[in-house]
Amino acid sequence: MQTAVTPATSFRSLRILYSFTIAGSSLLLFLIQPIMAKALLPRFGGSAGVWVACMLFFQVMLLAGYLYSWVVSNHLSRKTQSAVHVALMVLSLAGMALSPTLAMGQPANGNPEWTIPGILLASIGLPYFLLAGTSPLLQAWLANSTRFAFPYRLFALSNAASLAALLAYPVMIEPALRESEQLRLWRIGYCVLAVAGIGAAIVHASADAVNRSAEPASSMRRPLRWIALGACGSTLWMAVANHLSREVAPVPFLWVLPLSIYLLSFILCFDSAGWYRPALFRWLLPVAWIGAGYQIAGRETSGLIAEVAIFSVALFVWCMFCHGEIARSKPGVAEGATFFYLTIAFGGALGGIFVGLIAPNLLSTYLELPIGIAASVLLALRVLYGMTSIMRLARLAVLALLAFVVATRFEAGFGDVVHLRNFYGALQVSDAEAGAQAIRTLYNGRTLHGVEFLSPDRIMLPTAYYGPDSGAGRLLGQHEAGPRRVGLVGLGIGTLAAYGRVGDTFRFYEINPAVIDVATRYFHFLGASAAKVDVRPGDGRLELEREPANSFDVLVLDAFADDTIPVHLLTREAFQTYFRLLRADGAMAVHVTNRYLELAPVVEAATANAGKFTSEIHNAAEPARQILAADWVLVSARRDLLTRFGGAQAEPDSTRLSGNSAMTGRAARLKQMFPDSMSPGVAAGALWTDDYSNLFQVLK
Repeated sequence: MQTAVTPATSFRSLRILYSFTIAGSSLLLFLIQPIMAKALLPRFGGSAGVWVACMLFFQVMLLAGYLYSWVVSNHLSRKTQSAVHVALMVLSLAGMALSPTLAMGQPANGNPEWTIPGILLASIGLPYFLLAGTSPLLQAWLANSTRFAFPYRLFALSNAASLAALLAYPVMIEPALRESEQLRLWRIGYCVLAVAGIGAAIVHASADAVNRSAEPASSMRRPLRWIALGACGSTLWMAVANHLSREVAPVPFLWVLPLSIYLLSFILCFDSAGWYRPALFRWLLPVAWIGAGYQIAGRETSGLIAEVAIFSVALFVWCMFCHGEIARSKPGVAEGATFFYLTIAFGGALGGIFVGLIAPNLLSTYLELPIGIAASVLLALRVLYGMTSIMRLARLAVLALLAFVVATRFEAGFGDVVHLRNFYGALQVSDAEAGAQAIRTLYNGRTLHGVEFLSPDRIMLPTAYYGPDSGAGRLLGQHEAGPRRVGLVGLGIGTLAAYGRVGDTFRFYEINPAVIDVATRYFHFLGASAAKVDVRPGDGRLELEREPANSFDVLVLDAFADDTIPVHLLTREAFQTYFRLLRADGAMAVHVTNRYLELAPVVEAATANAGKFTSEIHNAAEPARQILAADWVLVSARRDLLTRFGGAQAEPDSTRLSGNSAMTGRAARLKQMFPDSMSPGVAAGALWTDDYSNLFQVLK
């Protein structure tokens, strides 16, 4: 005769098994996210939108996993629950055995917002689905197998494991392991967790259920509140991540901070009731709203550290409110708890859909943060401050939203010509100054992508990062006479077309269709160039791989000034493609101006690996000519060609960094830290491959 598992020793054994499985599943969930996102980045031009699209997929799959746990635990018998879970676990293991590399292949043509989730679904859909459903399902099983209270602290444990994985990946895992090794170890970890999950299912099937009283009706009247609060928290963390990485400073991995805050609030609110005190947050919320609103409406940022600090504190307050109010009304038994978790996941998915799909397609600027803040005001007035009039709440919400929208539009300035937004970012074309100094600019967030004089006699002057003394200016302005074929990765406003001569062919490669539209319609460099100009849409590396050998006299890589860099353009394999396309007496210029990354060592490592010479070029700013300070690396197989252009030179297999002695000691330290990723004799030890790259190596 079966008996319920009620002794303390049995409960401890169950809790250890279930805790290990829950923590392990959450750890693997948050490890596979950056692994797969990083693997997809090269196929979509390195856009930050890849992270948003991936996060949207993961949130929707999390919802699917929670829905699975609710259906299984509430609508199937115990033995059937276990049988279904075991069968799916075995099926997922068989699927991984048939596709051991989890290969993605090339993306299909179409909208990246839909293509990326499709690739992820085909690659890791079932394993991720099962990992997502593990925590709520096992919590329900544990509660139904004991007479103890529902183990909500296991939800805190789940989020703690997720946070640990999130922080460990960029600091410990990515620097030490190649991409293929990361996937292989993840697969091993999944196999271990699958065995633990199967064991938990077998134990669950062998025990009798514990009789519990019915769920109180009052606690189940608030699913809409749970959904609204979950959606608000999800919207706010993703919107703050967008704001910090695109509007303030697109520092690599800056999105980790808001997601960590989001997870931390879940941990605290579900660990103990003492962390969230409504009386305190009635005072903290207005401070957070005012501080964030002031920063959004400000004409200038307060500096990187201050801006990040203000939004981090504000986000923590908002998430503590959202998740604290959710935790305050959590149900007390397994039947209600699985539905409770489902509503939280549904709210999180709604927030992800809004930020990842709706906002980029309906909004021309980044208004999701003002909308999220306005939503938090509305919810707080209802839930925390006791305002019950729906009409008053609606009026206040509309006023709050309009205030933020007006503030954001005012901050953008009055000289705007056009705003455009798509998967790859938000573009803003603006006019400024007057007379001979009148200019038109293109910005992506706060990153300048081009400047054009509006005066007819100055309209074709090279500006911004491309002045005559810049690396690209020297190469294109002084290269041998005669018809030249020039390939350029990254379009901007087409400034480099100003160096085109009669008989030249300039072929630009640009992944963002909105940039092509803006450069063609609102700027004149492409249309007024003396050269034949050809613009090819698509990822630069993929398009170049289709070109025949010896296609170009000059290559220009200009895709790194936005700080969210396409890493796949800087790998050893990418440079092998570039050198295949360059003619014997050709040269290339790589734009490495970057506020946060030291990219010159990466370029020099790849070129030294191929036995080429490099020369670093730096030009000073000239405000009167709208020329910005810029850093370039010129590359050629001919030393004499680089000597003509000046700059500090580095020979193949050099053990120093050209023109940057301060980096020499750092290079030695990097080589000691990551010896397996370095090639012998390569400058800076920063050789990246399609299977290995590490932005932390090159942070300034």
